[in-house]
Amino acid sequence: MDKKPILSLLRPYLMVLPAMIGIFTFVIYPMLHLIYLSLFKYNLMNKAKSKFIGLDNYKEVFMREDFYKALGNTFVYTIGVVILTMVISLLFALWLSKQSKFNSIVQAGLFTPHIISIVSIALVWLWLMEPNLGLLNFVLKALGLPPSQWLQSSKTAMISVIIVSVWHSVGYYTLIIVAALQSIPPSIYEAAELDNAKKFKVFYKITLPLISPQLFFILIIMTIGSFKVFDTVRIMTGGGPNNATSTLVYYIYSFRTTNIGFASATGVVLMAIIGILTFVYFRLLSKKVHYQ
Repeated sequence: MDKKPILSLLRPYLMVLPAMIGIFTFVIYPMLHLIYLSLFKYNLMNKAKSKFIGLDNYKEVFMREDFYKALGNTFVYTIGVVILTMVISLLFALWLSKQSKFNSIVQAGLFTPHIISIVSIALVWLWLMEPNLGLLNFVLKALGLPPSQWLQSSKTAMISVIIVSVWHSVGYYTLIIVAALQSIPPSIYEAAELDNAKKFKVFYKITLPLISPQLFFILIIMTIGSFKVFDTVRIMTGGGPNNATSTLVYYIYSFRTTNIGFASATGVVLMAIIGILTFVYFRLLSKKVHYQ
């Protein structure tokens, strides 16, 4: 048997084998192990005393009010971050889409927060939002506006966390949209100008459809990332006040030592929610995405 055809057939599989090993080790195996743990009343000190309880952990998840509180907070956070980031990023991108030295400097400034550790950013914003000595309340007082409690009040804590998350991520997504806008052939806009098309119609009928693949990518990535938010909440609020900012991942974290099986079951539920949302996005929006 000729060895060359066999080698040519095996070569693609050998090339992807390292990546597949990594995916199995760091994605598939942890996911399967999470599902496995969710079926047990797990004893962290003595694995031999762990008891198989089937779906009891899942029943407990859906019977607890604090789970629905964390789920609701996660939806509020996700909706706020996704909408605000996409709108602000799109506005900045439209402003910066023309190539110039000034725009390049602004783009670099916008991207800087994204490369800084979110822990450092959260600590800085903690100082800025301090009710008595914080810079934000100082500015509000100077403008004659009433100060805010920011992170200290359950009414304003979530919007404060959303503001920090949007500030951290808006620069990265702005650059993605800028690159998409700059890839649109100028001839398309020239043809629209010859037809005396209005600017809003050009934006709605030409610009948005042509950058829809990038917007769809941002929507998917931001939704998944927002549902998994942890570090910002952990540093800035610790889930408080009164669980006003307790998200699903932080909720899972709170059971990391006391009830591993319950925490694993909640993680599986979170994974299912993200999977369902992603499926709905692709089902409803993928047909509206225009690829050049």
